[in-house]
Amino acid sequence: MFPDDLHYSAKHEWVRVGSGPTARVGITDYAAEQLGDVVYVSLPQVGEEVALDDACAEVESTKSVSDVYSPASGVVTAVNELLVSTPETVNSDPYGDGWIFEIELADPEELDDLMDSDEYGAHLAG
Repeated sequence: MFPDDLHYSAKHEWVRVGSGPTARVGITDYAAEQLGDVVYVSLPQVGEEVALDDACAEVESTKSVSDVYSPASGVVTAVNELLVSTPETVNSDPYGDGWIFEIELADPEELDDLMDSDEYGAHLAG
């Protein structure tokens, strides 16, 4: 149901670890569905230092505004500029083109506390 190559937070962010200490972050399709039609994404700044669980981006929908939390500590190395002009990509492709930012991980071991796809599915069911 959820991609197996990702880590998941209890706050509905996903993390895809790349090569080296870099990870890509977005929100799950469950979170995007709960938000409804996304109309605006406030991206973090490249170079911004973030700590584990810091609110570092916002996703605004026709229903509400929701914070996006960093699932690990590090420095933002890239943001998804596509979302500036087409924020609805978060709804249509949350695990692909709808990613929000990339982070250079300060401590990759922080990801050990995140859930795998089965654990995330159980978290939603529970």
